[in-house]
Amino acid sequence: MIQLTNRQARQFLLMKHGLLGEYQFTGKQGVMDFVRQVGCIQYDPIDVCGKNAELVLQSRIKGFTKNMLDELLYQDRLLIDYPDKNLAIIPIEDWPYFERYRQAARQHAKRYPQMEVLTAQVRTHIQNHGTISSDELKLDGDFTWQSAIHWSSGNNTSRSVLEQMYSTGELIIHHKKGTRKYYDMAGKYIPPNLLNSPEPLEDELEHHKWRVLRRIGAVGLLWNRASDAWLNIWGLKAEQRNEVFRQLLHEDRIVAVAVEQMKDMLYCRTEDLPLIEAVLQNPAPKLRCELIAPLDNLIWDRKLINKLFGFDYTWEIYTPANKRKFGYYVLPLLYGESFIGRAEVIVERRAKTLVVKNIWYENDKKPTKQLRTALNICFQNFALFNGCETISTENRA
Repeated sequence: MIQLTNRQARQFLLMKHGLLGEYQFTGKQGVMDFVRQVGCIQYDPIDVCGKNAELVLQSRIKGFTKNMLDELLYQDRLLIDYPDKNLAIIPIEDWPYFERYRQAARQHAKRYPQMEVLTAQVRTHIQNHGTISSDELKLDGDFTWQSAIHWSSGNNTSRSVLEQMYSTGELIIHHKKGTRKYYDMAGKYIPPNLLNSPEPLEDELEHHKWRVLRRIGAVGLLWNRASDAWLNIWGLKAEQRNEVFRQLLHEDRIVAVAVEQMKDMLYCRTEDLPLIEAVLQNPAPKLRCELIAPLDNLIWDRKLINKLFGFDYTWEIYTPANKRKFGYYVLPLLYGESFIGRAEVIVERRAKTLVVKNIWYENDKKPTKQLRTALNICFQNFALFNGCETISTENRA
């Protein structure tokens, strides 16, 4: 067992994510290195000042541009859109580990008698015309469909059939235009050794161990308790999770970490022990200021973040306007080793202007000259990331 102070635990997490000190990840290779480290990045289509996956990467990758992610997904095909922690972006080499989900989707199709005929029509259409979106595909039929592997549903026949074929792995997302998805046959893009690979871990317990270990790596430190960090790991109830942790500890694949003034034990991957050792050397890294994505890997477990950082964050996008404390799309603001507040930032694309609508500082924190300088650099980088030429500041609470 390792013992850490609260500050050491925070430093470990932030250094693990490349959010403290100098940038650890650079360019497209840095994107791949980070995504492989965390396993998946959660996808969300809402674009107020960048989509969630882009926001995750812009805070960590030196020189990141939105085109980098687009190229890795839709040209290089080193990343792929597929449900993991909800809708996500994963490395292509992880494709075989989700075969049980695709098999479940294939079984699910049998509930819809029309599906076989309709999927044949889609295959023919793609063979004759190439990539297709649901807006361009007109299929006859009238049924209400629900995905077997994520929350997509509806009574639009064309969209339902394409989503079903995507769920089974027959189609992949070829590219996106805004929020519109264009599909093509997976076999054209996924190497045969991956596309046709059998389930690598047929035993459910072994699969759970792989998923849990991957999620611990995605966050850095996690506890053995109910958490949003475990979302969409089928069958992982408390009993199964307890056994997974027991075996991972016995196999020396994870290490228990006791943090001062925390009742619950935390766990990190054994391979991260060198970073723990680095933190124990009492580093004094350079302070950076970054805007953090609302569904960022670092804050998947909001209760854990509150315990370690004293920062209580709720993404209020689904909160009724009259009940919001802050705003529709507000991002946590990280400075050095602390969450110092939150900011509402929007992009006025026609004017190419980044509008900083508001900043709410934590605990009446007063911005020092050093913090203001860091904030200015943060917003300048964020404007560049969003293709903005000017920055407008409306109010700073």
